Amino acid sequence: MRTSAVPSAPGPLAGLRVVELAGIGPGPHAAMLLADLGAEVLRVDRPGGQPLSAGAPRADLLNRGRRSVAVDLRRPAGVQVVLDLAARADVLVEGYRPGVAERLGVGPDACRARNPRLVYARMTGWGQSGPWATMAGHDIGYLAVTGALDAIGRAGGPPQVPANMLGDFGGGSTYLVIGVLAALYEARTSGTGQVVDAAIVDGVASLGTSLHALMAAGAWRPQRGVNLLDTGAPFYDVYPCADGRYLAVGALEPRFFAEFLRLLELPGPVPAQGDVTGWPALRERIAARLASRSRDQWAAVFAGTDACVAPVLSLAEAPGHEHLAARGTFVVVDGVVQPGVAPRLSRTPGAVGTRPPYPGEHTLAALADWGIDDLAALHESGAIVQAGTGGAPHPGARARSEDEAEPA
Repeated sequence: MRTSAVPSAPGPLAGLRVVELAGIGPGPHAAMLLADLGAEVLRVDRPGGQPLSAGAPRADLLNRGRRSVAVDLRRPAGVQVVLDLAARADVLVEGYRPGVAERLGVGPDACRARNPRLVYARMTGWGQSGPWATMAGHDIGYLAVTGALDAIGRAGGPPQVPANMLGDFGGGSTYLVIGVLAALYEARTSGTGQVVDAAIVDGVASLGTSLHALMAAGAWRPQRGVNLLDTGAPFYDVYPCADGRYLAVGALEPRFFAEFLRLLELPGPVPAQGDVTGWPALRERIAARLASRSRDQWAAVFAGTDACVAPVLSLAEAPGHEHLAARGTFVVVDGVVQPGVAPRLSRTPGAVGTRPPYPGEHTLAALADWGIDDLAALHESGAIVQAGTGGAPHPGARARSEDEAEPA
């Protein structure tokens, strides 16, 4: 596992300036990806905002690699600060419900009036339009309406929830970054930015294109757990081992299936791989055989082969896996283990930057670097707040009342 620091060489997005209106989940993850690849991302937090783990900002890894300024958008002067930042930026990322940014005065029309080249990226679950656009939601609901949740699970059982990686980050932040980079590329020719409407429901639907193709070809049944890739096949499933840990088997192709059987040393004749009628009995035999040894014993048997078998590791175990360790897939920053930069570029690689900031930790210095004037007056008025050591408001900063809370 590698120890990373601020990159000494610029990444491919060096010189790109991004303003991030602080949110949770996919918006920060998208900003993190841009920062990892070299963009200068300035996170605009609300005064008094707290990281994911209160009092432990280093744990809020989605906020790594960028500076934080605290701006009160309930104040006209605070709104003006954000508009001034937008005028100097290439990209602005926000994740409010539709209409909130406009109500605050920092919507796409207001920002792009100051900077027509600005790419204004909007991250939501339901999108900017449609009858559900203004409803609250979470990953599980976005998966539910797109059909993705219904497809995950075993035969005869309920749908299974895949944490929030598939919706928020697979269908959300990933597609936001794709949209931002596409809009930036187009702006090189047109000279004009545009609004990116990244909806998690759209992204998840796009991720399911291959399943829709299989359905159209008659190769995917609507029932859970009866298809080739959803645990319906005994050679594409997870199995418990003698120690209660699991092994993932993905021996789809005939030659990989043959290698799997050879190393498994399954006694007796085995039905043809395509013989669906023989799958239940084959599953029982595979399960019994794999239950005879521990996970790591079987992992050693299959390591380095084409059997397409891998140990199911915990999140804590994953960084220590020999392949991931050799690639430096995980890094250590300020003593915290975390995923490194993806994807990798040969000539201008990105790198994990600084630890996640306290909200408002860099207010005065960062705004000065971005050319914002009258910082002393803005600070005195409460439009901006400089956090002190440990993330608390700097002594003398005006406290905020309950009705100044940022809408979400």
